[in-house]
Parts: sequence; C-alpha cells; structure tokens
Amino acid sequence: MAESVRKRTVAILAEQAVLEPSDVEMNQTLEDLGIDSLGLVECIFAIEETFDIQVPFNANEPEKSEFDISSVAAIVAAVEELVSRQKA
Repeated sequence: MAESVRKRTVAILAEQAVLEPSDVEMNQTLEDLGIDSLGLVECIFAIEETFDIQVPFNANEPEKSEFDISSVAAIVAAVEELVSRQKA
C-alpha cells in the first residue's frame, strides 16, 4: 500500500508542477517543483479526493500546520500516515 500511496502522491505533485512523475525527486521542495501557494492548495484538494482523507492544513499559515510540506518525502510520509490512520 505504501508504494501505491507514494506513487499516487508523487503523480499529483507532478501534475501540478507540469512534470513527469519520474522527474520528481523525494528530496525536492515544492519551490523546487515550481508549485506556488495556489498550486499547493490544489494539491491538497487532489490528495484529499484521491485518498478520501482530511488533510489538517492551514493554507494561510502552512508553517503552523501539522501537515509537513517541507519536501516531497515529507508530504508522502504525511499522506501515508493519514491513510493508515483512516484505515485503522
């Protein structure tokens, strides 16, 4: 399941960045990918819809959110955690 969550999350980020998923590296930041604040919000909506989860995210103050957006790897880990909590 984790591999599927990773692939689908990367695909969402890649689509927003207008990149191929293979061009997205786990250590990249959203800034590296060219995703701005509006793009981030669109990614959050897509992640919520894809995984049927609720992302605890404050778009006005992302630094105060418990949803870590510091890198692709952090976003994937946060989504995996939310998906595993939902299935529990």
